[in-house]
Amino acid sequence: MKIVKPKINNCEEKSLLDAYNEDYYCNYSFSENIDFELTIENANFDSCIFSGIDFTNISLINVDLYDVIFEKCDLSNKCFDNKMLSRVLFKDCKMVGTSFIESSMQDIEFDNCHTKYLNFSDSRLKNIIVKNSDFSEVSFLNTNIKNIEFNDVKFDGGEFLRTKLNDVDFSFSDISNANFDSFSLKGIIIDQIQCHSLIGMLGVKLK
Repeated sequence: MKIVKPKINNCEEKSLLDAYNEDYYCNYSFSENIDFELTIENANFDSCIFSGIDFTNISLINVDLYDVIFEKCDLSNKCFDNKMLSRVLFKDCKMVGTSFIESSMQDIEFDNCHTKYLNFSDSRLKNIIVKNSDFSEVSFLNTNIKNIEFNDVKFDGGEFLRTKLNDVDFSFSDISNANFDSFSLKGIIIDQIQCHSLIGMLGVKLK
């Protein structure tokens, strides 16, 4: 599946300390870490790159992302609930407990990310690629999905509830300990080995 990549050109290196009071960030590159608490609120990031940033001390409140790359960043426990994300790449990132509840996400890629406890409940996802990533304990609850691709993704303890997954291919990922309700299971694509881990959810016993 092809998605639209972030459109980024000629970014100017800038410190978040110089820009934290702005409400619109465009064509900036950020790589400086912050060792004290900083709040960025009611802001749009457009055509920006974040490289090696630990967001532990940075609060992101009401932030929209368009054409943004996060590379080797720690976004654990950050909240993007009720926000718009379009053409965003998360590469080699740590995102434990990051929340996207009721968000709208289009043309998003997670590449080699540690993303346990992600929450996509009640969100709308379109054109999403996830590869080489840990989606353990992830929550897809009442999630609207259109075009999503999983490749070498671990779903240990993940849950898919009231989420339409028709024609979503899980055959290249580990769903051995994932949880699906009957609505979400309908129409998914799996391989023969994965059948054994899912058949118990249907109340069927193998002899």
